[in-house]
Amino acid sequence: MEVFLALKNVFIFWFPISWSLALLIALFRSLKYLFNTKISGYEFKLYSCDMKDTIEDVGYGDLLSVWRRWLMLMVWLVGSLMIVALAFTHIFSSLDSLFSWFSIYWLYGFILASGYFSFILMSQRCKRVRIVKC
Repeated sequence: MEVFLALKNVFIFWFPISWSLALLIALFRSLKYLFNTKISGYEFKLYSCDMKDTIEDVGYGDLLSVWRRWLMLMVWLVGSLMIVALAFTHIFSSLDSLFSWFSIYWLYGFILASGYFSFILMSQRCKRVRIVKC
């Protein structure tokens, strides 16, 4: 019984850490997919550093600087959405604690919403990225 309790404690400790790392890896891999596919007649084009040539087959090494900018944009957007949600909660509800409504599901909802808005803003934030019509 003690062995199972110890394994449960180890699992409870490492699960949030491994889940967070898996989320970062999934975001990085999904960005490569977005650059290599056409979606609804539009596609992301990644330009080289001199802004003259497009990179046709985008690899992971080409995406490092774009991913860093995209990740920081998403962090700022998630923070902004949390502040707006906190303001609405404080104004329109009578909860005793400010963050009593907050859970991991709200966080993933904020990540999804900021991911949507970050694709709109990515061509202005990253100069090497353009959205073109196919």
